Amino acid sequence: MARVIDRRRLFQLAGAAALLRKQLVGAQAPPTGQPGGSQLGPGRGPGGQMPFGQMPGGGRGRGMGNAGNPEPFPGLDRRATVSIASGDDRRKNMYNALMAVDKDIQEKMKGKKYAVIKPNFVNTVNQLAALHVDAARGILDYLDARFKGTVVIAESSAGDTNQGFDNFKYRALAGEYKKQQVQLIDLNDEAKFERVTLLDKDLHIVPCRLAARLMDPEALVISAAMFKTHNTAVATLSIKNMVLGAPLHNARTDTTRWNEKRKFHVGLRQTHYNMMLTAAKLNWHVSAIDGFEGMEGNGPSSGTPVPSRVAVASADFVAADRIAAECMSIDPEWLGYLKYSGEAGLGQFDPAKIDVVGAKVADVKKPYRMHDTIEQELKWQGPMTELPFNLGWTHAMDDYPLA
Repeated sequence: MARVIDRRRLFQLAGAAALLRKQLVGAQAPPTGQPGGSQLGPGRGPGGQMPFGQMPGGGRGRGMGNAGNPEPFPGLDRRATVSIASGDDRRKNMYNALMAVDKDIQEKMKGKKYAVIKPNFVNTVNQLAALHVDAARGILDYLDARFKGTVVIAESSAGDTNQGFDNFKYRALAGEYKKQQVQLIDLNDEAKFERVTLLDKDLHIVPCRLAARLMDPEALVISAAMFKTHNTAVATLSIKNMVLGAPLHNARTDTTRWNEKRKFHVGLRQTHYNMMLTAAKLNWHVSAIDGFEGMEGNGPSSGTPVPSRVAVASADFVAADRIAAECMSIDPEWLGYLKYSGEAGLGQFDPAKIDVVGAKVADVKKPYRMHDTIEQELKWQGPMTELPFNLGWTHAMDDYPLA
């Protein structure tokens, strides 16, 4: 028999629905003072594709607040310092950027027995898609007089890491920096790992193997990243470099093929959330981002060059990526994994608590054309429409008494 709803109850439900609609509409209104909102002028976003911060279809993203949740995440009290070095020498830019935050890095060095430089080799053939060896030299120059331990350059490329070491001339570094006893390691061949739990496409949990060396408490870990747009995560900077470089795949000698990186590409929301979970698990200390020649358009492998001529460095990877995104004229709110990492307290995302030293963002930023899939990428910001909003509730939310 059908359930009968009396007139009073009907008006209560209608009122709750109207309130919910009002909250959602209000949440989608353009926020005031959104970071980056005026960087490219009225009505323009990166590449001129859409108004800055506006979601496909005319809505707004997580700039609308906490996705309808009125309670904000508690902010970090500590301040962060990010340096920007600008000039026509890639190696010097990297060295100077690290020197500008030397005091912060020195604190991270205490008790560390060796250093790990994690380059970006998403592609082992295209130099524009990989960290240039001169950027690595700038990092080694900085470490040379300040760090007594050995240095490992370690990567877990989606392809053959050793091919990247060969093609990008990394083999020469061992001879150039003999005191540091530079080693080149393919983390896939090393095959030492720890596990983290991720979400799959059905929101079930799955185990994922991450390179143990990137979680070694005895290592000073440096994420040596680049300015690049991305086909899933909007932009790939120091967090993306570490997080997607950590998952392993089969070693060259394995007879069974497997690839843990695939476990991150399981849906837009899951991708950003899984990246934040992994960032919390990893143990790195310095972000050194090479923006001498960035990549725009169809990154992270097939884009075109942008001569930004900068390097960004910080001991706070969230703050570093926020400032690097601004140098690319990208709204940091678009990067879900970065915003989540800030909200989870992994680093400083609040621009009011980030001190930028060296060059000014306004003086070095350039507009980067976004990937062709940008409209789809930004849908992570929108409401979850696959399930009823009140799934599991038998009454309107406002009907429940407060405890």
